[in-house]
Amino acid sequence: MEALVWLLQWPIRALILLLVAWLPLGVEMASFPIALLSAVVIGLLGTLLIWPLKFVLAPIWAITSLGGLVSPVSFLFNWLITIILFGLAAWLIQGFRLKNGLTSAVLGALVYSVLSAMVLRLLGLEVPLTKAMALMTGHVV
Repeated sequence: MEALVWLLQWPIRALILLLVAWLPLGVEMASFPIALLSAVVIGLLGTLLIWPLKFVLAPIWAITSLGGLVSPVSFLFNWLITIILFGLAAWLIQGFRLKNGLTSAVLGALVYSVLSAMVLRLLGLEVPLTKAMALMTGHVV
């Protein structure tokens, strides 16, 4: 069932990327096929890099959030990871461009994250990260 949900999420996330590119944030997306590819790359990078990035950022996160007690700090670290993934995808994909560099990455990642969460929740297509990671690595949750 989760594989079907991911397949349904893919074009929705691509449409959200096109919407982000339409907004005056400095994110440029050449076409819908590029948006489809970008949605896959962001998802794959997230799956492959989430734990290494969290490991690298863990000491700073633990100190600034008091071990997770200050949830806005946790949100900021998750957003930082999304910015990194967004920027990496733009760097890897011809036709996905961050016109204003870091500013476009920050704004684009924020809007992409918020819109994705809202739309997927509204459609009942959200998959919790822990469940997604477990499925990708073959572990049972």
